[in-house]
This record gives sequence, structure tokens and C-alpha cells, in this order.
Amino acid sequence: MSEQLEPLPQSEAQLPGEGESGSEGVTITTDLFGGKLNTDQFKQVLETALLTSTEPLPVSELKKLNDVSLDNRQMEALLEELAQNWQGRGVELARVASGWRFRAKPEMQPYLDRLNPQKPPRYSRAVLETLAIIAYRQPVTRGDIEEIRGVAVSSQVLKTLEARGWVEVVGTRDTPGKPELFATSKQMLDDLNLRTLQELPSLEEIGALLEHDAAAEGPLRTSENEKPAEPLPSGDVGTDSALPAGTALAGVAAG
Repeated sequence: MSEQLEPLPQSEAQLPGEGESGSEGVTITTDLFGGKLNTDQFKQVLETALLTSTEPLPVSELKKLNDVSLDNRQMEALLEELAQNWQGRGVELARVASGWRFRAKPEMQPYLDRLNPQKPPRYSRAVLETLAIIAYRQPVTRGDIEEIRGVAVSSQVLKTLEARGWVEVVGTRDTPGKPELFATSKQMLDDLNLRTLQELPSLEEIGALLEHDAAAEGPLRTSENEKPAEPLPSGDVGTDSALPAGTALAGVAAG
């Protein structure tokens, strides 16, 4: 004789933002064990999905976790509540360009590095300057980048950024030769823990950072295979290396 399981207790709760007077409230229903999933239980489902995902999850995907159609405002309210629940811990729930994800807080990273002592990849100033130019002036062509930096851009520099998933070709410019237009990707914003390009630091901050790195490394260094650009208009002069970071990035702001 098979044993019958008792049905789980059914509880209901209103979604954040739903008033009690003049509204019926919304119950998040699902087929979980034939019962109903209240707001707190659904937040646990969201939490589990986000903790076990290796990539940020957009709201459109998180909506699939429940049978009831919730609008973006309701989903965002639940996610904000869940983020508040994780305040004061070493891990936080954050929103980035591609969606929501859990991540370790920056102050925890030095301890985590002890488990994985491998040094992160270090990019040349040529790569970082090129990335900054694309980020602040996108979409841009290779010629645009060369005009600002004052040197011919090595194909390897762009390939490095494309391989990292930070830069992508978004079209071509309607000029002779149809040069490719480069722009940054959502992957770059995700890796930098940013939601939008508007959250990027100022050019002055980036320039100061690059100059600091250059001072620490010694003589000015560019990526391999870089060479002076052809003579530039407006009196710009190509050199045997990239312009100082502050000077190169000043060209971005001037544009």
C-alpha cells in the first residue's frame, strides 16, 4: 500500500508595491508540489537561479521561473528586496548590463585570490588606450583610433579586445573602403560591474591610471608590432610610440 503525502500548506502574499485597499493583491502561483508559491518562496527560487548561474540573468529570463506573468516593475521590486536581504554579507546581488547576478564584494577579493593565486592578464597601454577610445567615442573605425593615438593600430590590439569579448564590429562606415565600426559590448560592462556606459569613470581618471601604470613599468611601452601612423592632419605628429595616455585620451574628450 503506497503512502500518500500530505499537501503542503498554501500561503499567499502580495507583491511589493501592491496596495491593500482597492486592490486584490497578486499571488505568485506555480505548480510546485500542486500548491502555491508566495512572494518569499518565489524570492528563494530567484535566489537559487541567480546563485547557480554562471552568467547574469536578465529579467526576461527570470520571468520564466513562474507561471504567472509579472511585469518588469514587479520583478525589479522583488530583486531589489532580495538584494537588500544580502546586505552586510561578503556576496551581493547586483544589476549589470546583461541582467542580475551575485558577485563577491571587492573587499573579499584579496582573500579569494589566495585560493587561486594566478595573476590576472595584464594588458598593454596600447590595448587599454584603444579600449578607452572605443568606449568614449563609439562607434569608431581603426582610422579614428589611429588619429587620436598618433600611431598605427596593430591588428593584434583589436584582436585582443575582440577575443576578450569587450569589443565587437557593429557595422561599416559609408565611406570609400567601408571601414569597420567598432563598439564596446555588454560583456565589457558586465566584467566592469557596470550597467551602462554612463557609469564609466571620467577620462581624467583613466588617463591618470594609465600614466601611473606607465611610471611603474618604466620606459613608455606600446604593444608589439606598433609603428608610427602616417602623418596626421591638424598638425598631429606620429611618433615611434603611443602618445602619453593623458595626451591620447585628451583627444577623446576633444572629439
